[in-house]
Amino acid sequence: MGNTFGRLFRVTTFGESHGIGVGAVVDGCPPRMELSEKDIQPQLNRRRPGQSDLTTPRDEKDSVTILAGTEKGKTLGTPIALLVRNADQRPEDYGEVTDIPRPSHADFTYMQKYGIHASSGGGRSSARETIGRVAAGAIAEKFLKEKFGIEIVAWVRAAGPVDAGDLSTGSFTRSDVDRTPVRCPDLKIAEKMTALIKETRDRKDSVGGIVTCICRNVPPGWGEPVFDKLEAMLAHAMLSIPATKGFEIGSGFSGTTMNGSAHNDPFVLKGKKLGTATNRSGGVQGGISNGEPIVFNVAFKPPATIGLPQKTCDKAGRETVLEAKGRHDPCVVPRAVPIVESMAALVLADLALLQASRG
Repeated sequence: MGNTFGRLFRVTTFGESHGIGVGAVVDGCPPRMELSEKDIQPQLNRRRPGQSDLTTPRDEKDSVTILAGTEKGKTLGTPIALLVRNADQRPEDYGEVTDIPRPSHADFTYMQKYGIHASSGGGRSSARETIGRVAAGAIAEKFLKEKFGIEIVAWVRAAGPVDAGDLSTGSFTRSDVDRTPVRCPDLKIAEKMTALIKETRDRKDSVGGIVTCICRNVPPGWGEPVFDKLEAMLAHAMLSIPATKGFEIGSGFSGTTMNGSAHNDPFVLKGKKLGTATNRSGGVQGGISNGEPIVFNVAFKPPATIGLPQKTCDKAGRETVLEAKGRHDPCVVPRAVPIVESMAALVLADLALLQASRG
């Protein structure tokens, strides 16, 4: 099972959605870096459930404990073990799904692959697994910020048909993004997104959306062609997040409608360094960072768990009707923002170490 990500900055996550706890082991973090739970907790707070009426009401504080890998507030260069205990499990909400694979969930596919699956919740396929990613990503991000001055900021570009458009030229901070629970920095569009999500929730349905992420101050030269190109690693990371269905970088799919003469990014002198006048490449050319901001979008499908009755079949093929009893998000994108940021940090931290290993 593919529970480990990265080559030099390696992260292994563990735990099930309704088990004792979830977490991660981080290997490859440089030694002598100051690190404590307070460096990790802010991102977990942004990911946790129950933070607004737009998210699942599951009541989890998601408090992280560093079990190993630090001493006197500094990293040792040894594996860092992180644990978040589950507090508000309700396995009884999932008794029905023992015999009925939920539509568009991983119940059926996990059973086909392993011959067994977690009896409550999604187990490893649940978004609760991403706690380990976010905790590890916070460590990677601290390393990137202190060593290179890299800043990673994601926001909700779209919820269903409500789309804020390309905001990547803005100088948004996480504080700007967090001004509303929906995490869209365009306040007028945020109001429309919020209204849509609430209306969808009240109908016991769900809606998807798009998260945009920008990585600033990434040095040129990062990426390992040809199979570990920077955008390929980002795509790998983002599409491993639960509920993702699409990834595009720079101009993405819209670039296919343009001519090369309009799409190309001309080089210009920026101070004493070469840069590009436009950034349709999204900060990556030939699979290698070019020094411009790295900009990409991640598409998330509507959450599969909904309160509406759904016609489906049980494991024996008998027709039945399923009504979800578990708690769920009507739209995952507000809570997905720190997950996207964390996976971007893990990719960049790994590529930073790979670049440094060249000497």
